[in-house]
Amino acid sequence: MSFANELLWAIIGLLLTIFSTFVEAFVTNMPWTWAQQGVNSMPLGVTFQVGAVLLTGCMGGKNAGFLAQVAYIFLGLFWFPIFAQGGGLQYWQQPSFGYILGFMPGAWLCGWVAFQRRTKLELLALSAAAGLLIIHICGLIYLVGLWLFSSSELPSNNLVDLMVNYSVEPIPGQLVVVCTVAVLAFILRHILFY
Repeated sequence: MSFANELLWAIIGLLLTIFSTFVEAFVTNMPWTWAQQGVNSMPLGVTFQVGAVLLTGCMGGKNAGFLAQVAYIFLGLFWFPIFAQGGGLQYWQQPSFGYILGFMPGAWLCGWVAFQRRTKLELLALSAAAGLLIIHICGLIYLVGLWLFSSSELPSNNLVDLMVNYSVEPIPGQLVVVCTVAVLAFILRHILFY
């Protein structure tokens, strides 16, 4: 992929990550029930933020995914309140900050795996799942470190409660988002001929 394409996807990925932070992910009831029940949406309990991170990797590759997330973290720490609970240098004390840091290696790994072979839905799903796994590993490591070494006030004093709240509960919704990212990336990569 050319430098211009990677830069374009990094900018797109940055904007997607910023705006998707505030958009809740949801599913609807099955289309064949719409006539009887109408269209009903059911929230997944997560936003599309992780999906934007992974889609950037699937579409732009490892460098674009990584650069988009570096820019996102830099902007959130130094200029704009673009993280879920605001922004600023003090944001490192948030239990979710490790997951945000995990966006960089997660997007990189997702982009690397996504471009190893020709475009296949299974490969894109695997790359997005691998990226999600890295995000959660980084988040959990950071969460444990914050719990052990930080004097800041955490939402809970129980490490297991924190791990359940930040990693276990979001997983089902994030897995739906991973599937959506794989399908969307598959369609877009065929439309864009790569």
